[in-house]
Amino acid sequence: MNGPGIQLTLAPALRLFAPPSRRADRVPTATDGASSLGHVVESAGVPLTEVGRLLVDGHEVPVSYVPQDGQCVEVLAVDRPQQVPGAPLRFLLDVHLGTLARRLRLLGVDAAYENEDIGDPALATRSAAERRVLLSRDRGLLRRRELFAGAYVYSDNPDEQLRDVLGRFAPPLAPWTRCTACNGPLRDADKDSVGNRIEDGTQRSYDVFAQCADCERVYWRGAHHARLENIVDEAVAEFGTYPGPASRPQNA
Repeated sequence: MNGPGIQLTLAPALRLFAPPSRRADRVPTATDGASSLGHVVESAGVPLTEVGRLLVDGHEVPVSYVPQDGQCVEVLAVDRPQQVPGAPLRFLLDVHLGTLARRLRLLGVDAAYENEDIGDPALATRSAAERRVLLSRDRGLLRRRELFAGAYVYSDNPDEQLRDVLGRFAPPLAPWTRCTACNGPLRDADKDSVGNRIEDGTQRSYDVFAQCADCERVYWRGAHHARLENIVDEAVAEFGTYPGPASRPQNA
């Protein structure tokens, strides 16, 4: 772009998206004189899902604003916790975020997940149709215009990913109420009703069960329960939860 020149400053949290040469304050940036500020920011490498306010010479402007020669533009990160208007807060995760999806479900957060790569257009369409916030580490996917809403997942570590999402969106937590396999609701189940779905040893060793109302998977406090309980306890201690059952059986 060889039109009017602006001075572009990205918030520190957003500079990881830009090449090293564009991470300083007041980086000279050429525009074409017709493109929106949103286009300019995306050209700098920053997905608009990560942008909070845009300031031009200290005044807030919309992403549709066309910057003029000599103006100073500041790109701020989203405020946390981020408000998502227009629908109940629920998520859609791409194929690379399976562990994060299971942990969100463990905490009772509505987290749809595609365990096969259905392609960017299909993911974006589902986000729009179901009004879900798409979580992804794919910047190109987050630039698709048909998304209902989206968010970049900043880490590749599942522990950090979970803290990032909970801190950014502050979803209400209801641990042990969702199926970690399919996202369906869990309900209490007696031993007799699930006997044909579990091994004899499990039936003899455990008395408390839950079952998914959708996929009918059975849960109990198996060998992995202590590890999962630690994940839940840490999340609840830091981010809080709604009152509910103290614990639910989990086998995975």
